Amino acid sequence: MKEEYKALPLVKNEAIHHFELTVEGHTAFIDYKESGTKIWLIHTESPAELEGKGVATALIEKTLVYLEEHHYTLVPLCPLVHAYLKRHPEWQRLLDPSVKPFNPPL
Repeated sequence: MKEEYKALPLVKNEAIHHFELTVEGHTAFIDYKESGTKIWLIHTESPAELEGKGVATALIEKTLVYLEEHHYTLVPLCPLVHAYLKRHPEWQRLLDPSVKPFNPPL
């Protein structure tokens, strides 16, 4: 994660089921669904103004930290989250038992 994003707060907006990260006045989000301690990350979206700046990666990393700190298990439905987990297999420790672990790319 880029240094400039480390201090920015992750917001869990429960009203609209988003994890949010606001950068330069623009908000990137991950749409989620949860049941108990199981959470599905469905879709990640970053405004055009933030594309290519590493904001989506920072959002995913901050969300994974949040999930671990709050003892959630993860079902990654979002292709960006799935790709991140393939590149960083150490985070697969959060996968819900119903999800088969996947191998990183060769």
